[in-house]
Amino acid sequence: MKRQSIQATKLQSKQDPQTMEELLALTGYKPKGFKRGETVKGKVAEVTGKTVYVDINGKAEAVVAEQEFELAKDYFRALKPGDEVTGVVLISENEAGQVILSLRRAAVESKWKTFEQALADDQVILVRGKEATRGGILVDADGIYGFIPTSQVGRELEGSSGSLAGKSIAVKVLEVDKLQNRLVLSERAVSEAEEIEKRRLALSKVTIGGEYDGRVVGMVPFGVFVEIETKSKPKTKKDEEMKLEGLVHISELSWEKVEDVNKAVKEGEPLKVQVIGIDEENGKLALSVKRLTSDPWLIVGKKYKTDSKHKGVVTKVAPYGVLVRLERGIEGLIHASKMPAGVAFKEGDEVEVFVESVDLDKRRLSLGVVSKDTKGIIYK
Repeated sequence: MKRQSIQATKLQSKQDPQTMEELLALTGYKPKGFKRGETVKGKVAEVTGKTVYVDINGKAEAVVAEQEFELAKDYFRALKPGDEVTGVVLISENEAGQVILSLRRAAVESKWKTFEQALADDQVILVRGKEATRGGILVDADGIYGFIPTSQVGRELEGSSGSLAGKSIAVKVLEVDKLQNRLVLSERAVSEAEEIEKRRLALSKVTIGGEYDGRVVGMVPFGVFVEIETKSKPKTKKDEEMKLEGLVHISELSWEKVEDVNKAVKEGEPLKVQVIGIDEENGKLALSVKRLTSDPWLIVGKKYKTDSKHKGVVTKVAPYGVLVRLERGIEGLIHASKMPAGVAFKEGDEVEVFVESVDLDKRRLSLGVVSKDTKGIIYK
C-alpha cells in the first residue's frame, strides 16, 4: 500500500509543469508570435514613469519604445490601465522576451481628434512658431505642422512674424483635414476676439440689398473704400456701434465705364451705397453705388433695335474703333473696320449712328456710322 502511494506521488510529480514551456505544453496554449511592422491591438496594463506596458496576448507584456514618450507626452500621460491601443511592432522580441511597440500612429490619431474637438468647441490651443512664409506662419502643433494664413494674423504679430520661431502662440482651429494633413489656424481669432465679436454683431445688422450712408475713407486704382454706420443712435455705451468698411469696386461706381476712380469720387466725401456682399469671416463688405439706380441696359432691347438710328457723343478713340455714348450707361462701338473712308472722329464729337447688332448678355452694341452724300441723302 505504501509503495503504491510512493509511485502515485512520483507519477504526479512527473505530470506537474516545472517550466513555462511545460505549462504552455500542458495547457495547449500557444502564444502568438509577432513580426516587425505588424499592427497589433492590446490593452494598457501599466503606466510607470515614461514606460507603458501593453497586454497583446503574447509571451509577455509589450513595452512601448521609451523615446516615443517625448514625441507625444500629453497622449502618454493620459493613458491608463484598460485603455485600448493600436501599435506597430518595432522589435518582435528583445532579450527579456518582450515585444517593443510604437504607438506613434495612435498618438497622431489622438492629436487629430484633439484638433477636431478644439474646432467643434471653439477652444484656444497653444502652438509653437516654426517660420514665416509668403502666405503666413508655419507652426508646430504638438508634432503636427499647422499653418496660420496672413489674413488670420493679428495686427500685433503682423510685423514680427519672422521672429516667432520657437515662441508659443495662442490660436483657434479653423480647418482640420487629417487625410490632406491640413491644419489651418487663426491667431487673430484670439488676439482680436473682442473686436471680431463687435464686428460680427455689426455685420448681423447689415442686410444684402440694404442702403447706407457712408464716407469715402480710401482710394485705390481698383475702387474706393467706404465706411458705413449700421446704427445712428446707440442705446448704451456697450451698444456703441462699430463702423464697418467696405469696397466699392471700380465697376460698381457707375453704370458708365469709369477709367479713373479719382474722377468719379473724392476722398472724404459722403457716398450713399448699397450692400451687395458680406464676408462674415473677414468682416468685410462689398458695396455698390450704381445699383442704387436702375440698370439702363434693361431698356436696351426695346429702345436700341437693329437698324434703329440714334445720336451720340464720342467718348474714346482707340485703334480697334470708336466708343460712342448714347445715354447714361449705354455705349456702343464703331469697329475700325466699319469706319467710312476718310472719316475721323475725336473725343467730344457728335455723331449719328445706327445699330448693327445687340448682345444683351455681353452688354455690347455694335454701331455703324450714318453717312450723307453730297446731296444730303442719308445712307449706311
